[in-house]
Amino acid sequence: MPPRKLLFVINPISGGIDKDDLCTQIEAFCARKGADCHFFYTTGEDDERQIWDLHNKIQPDAIVAVGGDGTVNLVGTMLIGKETPLGIIPLGSGNGLSKDLNIPQEFEDALEVLPDFHIRAIDTLEINGRPSLHLGDLGFNALIVKRFSEGDTRGPAAYAWHVAKEYVGYQPREYEVWTDTEHFRGNAFMVAIANANAFGSNAMINPVGILDDGLFEICILEEFPKLEGISILYQLFNGEINHSLRSRILQCRHATIWNPEGEFLQIDGEIIDSPEKVEVIIKPGSLRIILPVPSSSG
Repeated sequence: MPPRKLLFVINPISGGIDKDDLCTQIEAFCARKGADCHFFYTTGEDDERQIWDLHNKIQPDAIVAVGGDGTVNLVGTMLIGKETPLGIIPLGSGNGLSKDLNIPQEFEDALEVLPDFHIRAIDTLEINGRPSLHLGDLGFNALIVKRFSEGDTRGPAAYAWHVAKEYVGYQPREYEVWTDTEHFRGNAFMVAIANANAFGSNAMINPVGILDDGLFEICILEEFPKLEGISILYQLFNGEINHSLRSRILQCRHATIWNPEGEFLQIDGEIIDSPEKVEVIIKPGSLRIILPVPSSSG
């Protein structure tokens, strides 16, 4: 087998890590493994075209996103429907998709995943024409994502502060959801569009989600009294929200969500807008990802 050729796409400002030292470590690792490595640093200006031009020039065996969820989304959405697989070295504060895929969260361990080239094709979503690799939602969490993105502080503590600040005064909104199998109409704290399981905060909104089953889930957290918030939070972080009487999970291949009160829509951590109508379809097996080799069971 010829040496692997890997293109590393690096976000120079993610994770608070010295990227010069990081590249030195990647180069040393690739030299030990007999792999050829190339680097591209994102700037936020025309990154996708420049990455694709470099891809066409060097013809890598994989493109590896080195950064947080934004970097993974940038590279991953480029590779939907392509043969070139996505590798992930998580360096962000959330790293939601990599966690759901059981990719190691430590830099050195994530590097070790790459040479084995165990590839799994996962489903992706299309939400109002935009690709989604992980999770989208309307309601409370989208509001927190907006507040968090507008703030100057990052990290779990800042996220928790926004949650606490907004929770007391937040009022559930009305939604109507049609899927190919079910219908919901009523007030909800949030409506999540999930192919994966958990947010980057580790709150598991969709315990039943499987990334390559050709289905996705609309996870509705219905209106509940404020005093139930602690128990709801406990269920989210213990992977038991699907057992809650306040939770409804609609499994489907297509969904239409009506949002008459104009709540924000976030997709993979980015606020999109406040659409009245949200259309969701699944694209089965559309993204190839390098994952850890599954451990053999006894």
